[in-house]
Amino acid sequence: MRLPLFLLFLLLPSVACSAGEPVTLTLSDAIKMAVEKNLDVRAELYNPAQYEAEINRNRSIYDPLLSLQTSFADSNTSMAGSTTVLDSQSFILNSSISQLLWTGATTAVYFNNGYTGSSAANYWQTGLGASFTQPLLKNAGREATEIAINVSRLSKFASLERFNARLLATVAQVRSEYYKLHSLREDQEVKKVSLALARKILTETQSRVKAGVLPAMEILNAEFGVVTREKELIDAERAVLDQVDVVRLLLQLDIKGGDLRTVDLPPRDRYATNNEEAIQSALDRPDIREQRRNLELVELQTRVFRNKIRPDLALTASASLTGQDSTYQRNLDKTFTFDYPVWSIGLNFSYPLGNNAADNDYRKSRLKTEQTALQIRSLEETIANQVRAAIRALDTGFKQIEVADRGRAFADERLRAFIRKNEVGLATTKDVLDVENDLATAKSNQIKAVVAYANALTGYWQVTGELLAREGIRVVERDADTLYSATR
Repeated sequence: MRLPLFLLFLLLPSVACSAGEPVTLTLSDAIKMAVEKNLDVRAELYNPAQYEAEINRNRSIYDPLLSLQTSFADSNTSMAGSTTVLDSQSFILNSSISQLLWTGATTAVYFNNGYTGSSAANYWQTGLGASFTQPLLKNAGREATEIAINVSRLSKFASLERFNARLLATVAQVRSEYYKLHSLREDQEVKKVSLALARKILTETQSRVKAGVLPAMEILNAEFGVVTREKELIDAERAVLDQVDVVRLLLQLDIKGGDLRTVDLPPRDRYATNNEEAIQSALDRPDIREQRRNLELVELQTRVFRNKIRPDLALTASASLTGQDSTYQRNLDKTFTFDYPVWSIGLNFSYPLGNNAADNDYRKSRLKTEQTALQIRSLEETIANQVRAAIRALDTGFKQIEVADRGRAFADERLRAFIRKNEVGLATTKDVLDVENDLATAKSNQIKAVVAYANALTGYWQVTGELLAREGIRVVERDADTLYSATR
């Protein structure tokens, strides 16, 4: 069952523990924790959430705009050739509400009031009307009107694909680090067994030297073998602790100094692949989907820039009711009698000679579109090569397991043979320790081969883009929208 990302946290087990208490972790739980808690993943989700804010901001072009204007003026002027001074006052109070339409048109309703008073006359003047302006060529239509909204929307979709790609890489990293911790613990156990055997050989050698069966020099060889293996075990223990920290940081685990134990073993079964099907699946990977979103975006911009090359021709129309009288009430009464209507209709035309700015914006956008299309083709060819390489890595990894298994079996038998030869004096202590070291190497090679195959399988699912679906992870748009809505 696939679960939206924001629901995964509800299913996570509690992994906090008291100091020193070991934590056992399945691979599935580790992946869920990384998806929910990994800091890089969480940070990446903020990008589509920010684009959601940008989308809503750009939608504000459709918000009605209320405008209010008021002013008062008082002036004293002298009449030409006269000593008479004319005292006048004027007062205006205008209001309007305007609205942008998806066609690119702007419509407005206004209510204007004005008063003029002087020694010669006093009167009020009112206008109640509406205006309408519609572009007919340049900037006409929904696509040109909503270009900023659509750019933000496509950018958000592209950022969601980047988030998918980050999530895909993180899940692949979790699998790799999880199995690496498993392999280091197994290698640590190999080193422990090797040290225990070296100590046993040292004890037996000391007894046989004391009995006079072996020369005293054999004790030095045995002691050197023990010291060498003690160093190797110390190094292996440090490697395990370092890897625990890597996993803890990756999963943001609060284990309070406790140990971390893996539960799931790396897969060993052969995985069947189909070259053509794998390539087709890989062509729907998040990174190529992101590039296709980018192509949609530049194609949209190209169409809008082509629109802007056209002349600017706009239809304008207005109609209003007017009134004028010495008192404001009679002025309003005249306005609403519909006896003094005013209307107009016309065309506005403008076109920059040469139009170089719009023409070069369009050319640049066309070039960007062609460039993005070539980048997609290049990415598709790269993906096909990655898939073929991943399939070869799978085949090679499976063969290496079989070879490592046989090497381990041969090394086991060889050590038993040398121990028997040593017991009858046909092999030295150094010979036995060297053969035992070969066995330890064969065991390590076996562990590495199994983990390498598991990593090759992870790599295959990563390059084909199947990994998230296989782990039941599905990213939906509302993951980012939820983060946006929760921000206050």
